[in-house]
Amino acid sequence: MIAFLGLGRMGAPMAGRLVAAGHKVTVWNRTPRTLEGAAVAGSPAAAVAEAELVVTMLSDPEAVRGVLTEALPGLRPGTLVAEMSTIGPEAVAGLRALLPVGVGLVDAPVLGSVGPARDGTLTVLAGGAPEDLARCREVLEVFGRVREAGGPGAGAALKVAVMSALVPAQVLLAETLARAEAGGVDPGVLLDVLGGTPLGGLVERVRPAAENGPFETRYALGLAAKDLTLASPGTGTITAAARDRLLEAAAAGLGGADLTAVFGHLRAARRTEDRTAGGADILDHAAAGGVRPSRGVAKVNPASVPATNGRYSHATKAAGLLFVSGQVALDGEGRVVGEDDMTRQSEHVMELLARILADQGCTFDDVTHIRTHLTDMSRLLEYAAVRGRYITGEPPASTTVEVSRLFRPGLMIEVEVIAALPAER
Repeated sequence: MIAFLGLGRMGAPMAGRLVAAGHKVTVWNRTPRTLEGAAVAGSPAAAVAEAELVVTMLSDPEAVRGVLTEALPGLRPGTLVAEMSTIGPEAVAGLRALLPVGVGLVDAPVLGSVGPARDGTLTVLAGGAPEDLARCREVLEVFGRVREAGGPGAGAALKVAVMSALVPAQVLLAETLARAEAGGVDPGVLLDVLGGTPLGGLVERVRPAAENGPFETRYALGLAAKDLTLASPGTGTITAAARDRLLEAAAAGLGGADLTAVFGHLRAARRTEDRTAGGADILDHAAAGGVRPSRGVAKVNPASVPATNGRYSHATKAAGLLFVSGQVALDGEGRVVGEDDMTRQSEHVMELLARILADQGCTFDDVTHIRTHLTDMSRLLEYAAVRGRYITGEPPASTTVEVSRLFRPGLMIEVEVIAALPAER
């Protein structure tokens, strides 16, 4: 039996192909969904209880780790986990440490969007021990062509490397069109000329969206920003500059749109700058952190964490410091993660903080002060154990207080930090 965890835009058609191929499949999704021909489980642990193979297809590293943590009670020795999300090699190594010794792990992210997922024409980039790859290769071939990349983590590393070329190329083309149109060049003529160059394949693929806007979401812009954050968490690279363009577009509300929405976003940004005397160059704007400063204060809203409600920013930076808003254990749909589980909520919060810090080239070593709000101080040691896994060097200044409640019932912890930005160290 195969357990399939995650029925999102990619997961649902992939699980459907397994059913169509004659496999016995049990599915689970955070927001309950059904799949014709498959059994539906009420929890990750229930989904994997009888599985020989577990497939995960989720949004990001934190989601994968969280779901597999919930699945641990149901995993049996001899089970094989095929992690097919895009989470990067470091997160794969973390999963290996999380899973019991008797459970195998293959990292097998895919290249392709919803259409290929539905048609079974994805490219599967598989990494793992040879015996584990051999065990699941026949199943992976249901999704498309399998390319064995090497040992554990190799598939995840190859996927990140590929995306660090493909996604920036689209962002560069979007910026080229925006600049050219601002300079009086007919964008249709430019696309025609570029179509006759080595960029021709990419130009023809994005031309409809570049001219008329995206027709559907095949590869969400927010996920593309997440992928580039995995590929280049720091600054000073072309990949990082493209990441910052996408983070800016996501902050403008385009995270759920197709990646090609970046064409319209950069065109609008160029027009706005042209109307502003002394407007900053888009490249300089991205290199400065992908956010427009106001009186020396820049707002930071990475696409790698759930969007805010619009009444605050995840962080601001000023005077060489990064001020990160209090983070709580809510998922991307606003639901409480880990009800009455201080360890789970603490892990979720610390992971969100880590992503925001990484977006600005920081780590927990750069944190100067951490402030924690707990609804029950008697559970401080549970939080401290998790915090100790993230803050491993000399600890920063710290304040911990007990509060009667947080803004959402079920939340037990909120943590905010201040960090020194790289340029100021």
